[in-house]
Amino acid sequence: MAFFEVKNWEERYLKKSLKGHFLEFSNKPLTLDNVQEIRDFDLLSVFIYSRIDGQILQLIPSLKLIVTRSTGFDHIDLEECRKRGITVCNVPSYGENTVAEHTFALILSLSRNICRTCVRRFGYEFSMEGLKGFDLKGKTIGVVGAGRIGLHVIRIAKGFGMNVVAYDSYQNKLLSEVLEFRYLPLEELLKESDIITLHVPYNKSTDHLINRETLKLVKKGAILINTSRGNVVDTEALIEALDKKTLGGAGLDVIEGEELIKEEKQLLYDPKNLEVLSSLVKSHILLSRDNVVFTPHIAFYSQEALERILETTVQNITLFIAGKPQNTV
Repeated sequence: MAFFEVKNWEERYLKKSLKGHFLEFSNKPLTLDNVQEIRDFDLLSVFIYSRIDGQILQLIPSLKLIVTRSTGFDHIDLEECRKRGITVCNVPSYGENTVAEHTFALILSLSRNICRTCVRRFGYEFSMEGLKGFDLKGKTIGVVGAGRIGLHVIRIAKGFGMNVVAYDSYQNKLLSEVLEFRYLPLEELLKESDIITLHVPYNKSTDHLINRETLKLVKKGAILINTSRGNVVDTEALIEALDKKTLGGAGLDVIEGEELIKEEKQLLYDPKNLEVLSSLVKSHILLSRDNVVFTPHIAFYSQEALERILETTVQNITLFIAGKPQNTV
């Protein structure tokens, strides 16, 4: 079995947990450049920067299982996997509290001008001018996607004394009563919320869920937080909303086109990716603003969450080998 996008400590953990199996490791994503190295492998584990499409799958004819070490699986062509009889497993639960905590780190960075203060510090400027923040208590937070992560966000928000509204395709009336929040249609949520936070998976129905039309509904001066996937937000529409001051700020852990940036800060250029590269350029324009807080897709990135990911990954592999696959998507 082959593992891609693994760090040294993860490799040590996996070797110990899967002792007796033949394992290969790479700290790079799986691409057409290195796929030949695993041509005869039957089990594969990747993270989100490995794009598994028909072209890749055709070059691994013996492949039976793909385990992604993430909740999202939009980087894997599921239809192509179905055609080839390849099982795909994910890690559905590992970082609900982790991502929720990071969501509030972004919110507080904006509400109390923390990043703006840090920038000023490097210039030895210590004036309070322009740094007045606002309280979260009494404000309304709109949670778009009230699943595992969204519910943790709601619990934290209640601790701050916030009013909570939520939008989700599945409504749990009992939980809404227990946690004291209201379900609303997306349009109503956007109109009511002082802070909008996104916790939906990426798929065809959520592609550019936040766009020019939906942003027209937003309460003037509201803050948008995105810790889900970059493509859930139309970057150009977001820039326009900030220009027009429809939005007062944005906290982003993800941006469109981020998959084309490698850790060594090089662009993965491909003529077929021109549209994505265009989005990436717009995102860079976006990130230069002092009312935009950006973190590089690290909302999930705590030691505890990473260990839970590996535990579930090992379980997914061993149970598949035992003929009892779990967490299939």
